[in-house]
Amino acid sequence: MSNDPSTSSTLEDDQDTINSTTITPSSTTTTSVSASASSHNSSLSKSQSAIQSLSTILPSLPPSLFSSSNPARSLLHDHHTASHISSLLRQPDSGAGHNNLCRWLYDTFQSSDPDLQLLVLRFLPLIAGIYISRVALRVPLAGFEAVLLALYAHETATRSGHSITVSVPDLSHPSLYHESKAPAKNNSTGLNLAVISPSLEPYGTVRSTRRARIVGVALELYYSKIHEMPVLSKIEFCQFCKLWAGQDGEMYKDMTGSSCSNRNECKEEDGNGEKEGRVPLPWELMQPVLRILGHCLLCPNQNKELVDKGSEACRSLYARSMHDINPNAILATGSLLRLTKQTLDSKDDFDPTEIPKSRVISI
Repeated sequence: MSNDPSTSSTLEDDQDTINSTTITPSSTTTTSVSASASSHNSSLSKSQSAIQSLSTILPSLPPSLFSSSNPARSLLHDHHTASHISSLLRQPDSGAGHNNLCRWLYDTFQSSDPDLQLLVLRFLPLIAGIYISRVALRVPLAGFEAVLLALYAHETATRSGHSITVSVPDLSHPSLYHESKAPAKNNSTGLNLAVISPSLEPYGTVRSTRRARIVGVALELYYSKIHEMPVLSKIEFCQFCKLWAGQDGEMYKDMTGSSCSNRNECKEEDGNGEKEGRVPLPWELMQPVLRILGHCLLCPNQNKELVDKGSEACRSLYARSMHDINPNAILATGSLLRLTKQTLDSKDDFDPTEIPKSRVISI
């Protein structure tokens, strides 16, 4: 074995390098775990505080919520508690500024905790539905308006003054898969920029000229999280859409499958088809409404009750569009109804090219 001092020094340097390399990732991992634990504890503390505040408003809460590792998520899917909250929101004075539940919803959303914000969004169909329906009654609605403004302000800050756009193909350009004698255009992309939702201006109050925009933006936020919403929340939304339409759409049931083969007979049974609950439906409100209905009708793993309620709402909105002679709404609702029927019919169609499944192998 060599006793060369330089060799010994090199070995010590190598050992220091190994120790340093081993310690550095360990300390980084510890810091990351510590930060994650701190974030979880902060979220848990906010959720427990919100649950404690809610317990002073509702008659009872499941004991499991207080011991849950994620109370907000547990409450999001708790049908019993949701039913209590829904009943309170439907009370005649529920939207007043002094209403404790509206104040709880406002404070809970302002907590900035994602799970608590989802919990508030779960009740947006009820809040928006009741609010829009009561506007014409001229009753105090400051509580509902505070919640809607909180959602609008959140979305305004998130977008940072930018509009939501999408690139759509320009049909004036030739397709890549077809020959064309037309000269090539300078725009090589062949795309047009369509504005889905214009940029937002900060609002501190709800006025009649801003109401549809504020509610529409709140529904856009709901739509962005709709895959996390319980089915019952979506069903409540469909019910309010049918109420808002104020029009009976059963005469158009053949567009999604109907037992009535003669449209004239359906019209005679329905009369003029108008119902109570009709509200103004400008395009800035209709757009998010139709996106949400599109999810309810065409999303994977469809719930039968949700599809039925969504179809009823869409037929009523189509009847309303026909009654108002609104071309944009007629095209949108009619297309959605046809897509729904096509999707439902395709599930029952037999595909002769499909290979049958069998456990018997024939040789």
